[in-house]
Amino acid sequence: MATKTWETIKTIYCNRIQQEVALEVLMVYPSETLPDGAPQVIAHRCSDGLACNTLEKPACMWAGTNPTYDPFADDQVTSEA
Repeated sequence: MATKTWETIKTIYCNRIQQEVALEVLMVYPSETLPDGAPQVIAHRCSDGLACNTLEKPACMWAGTNPTYDPFADDQVTSEA
C-alpha cells in the first residue's frame, strides 16, 4: 500500500497575513511491492491557509482558493529540507 505524508518544503514570510507560514506538499510514496515508482506530489497547502481564507478576496494556490496564483514562486525562500 502506498504511503501518504504531508511534508514541509518551505518556511516563508507571508505578506498577506503578516506572519511566517510553512508550505507543505502531500507526498505519495510507492508501496514496498512496487518500489521502482517515484514519489509524487498530489496536493499543496499552507500552514495558515484557513486564516487566509477568512479574508475578503481569494488568496493563492497554497490556501486552496486561487490555483493560478503562487505568491512565493520567485521569493527568496528559506528551505526546511
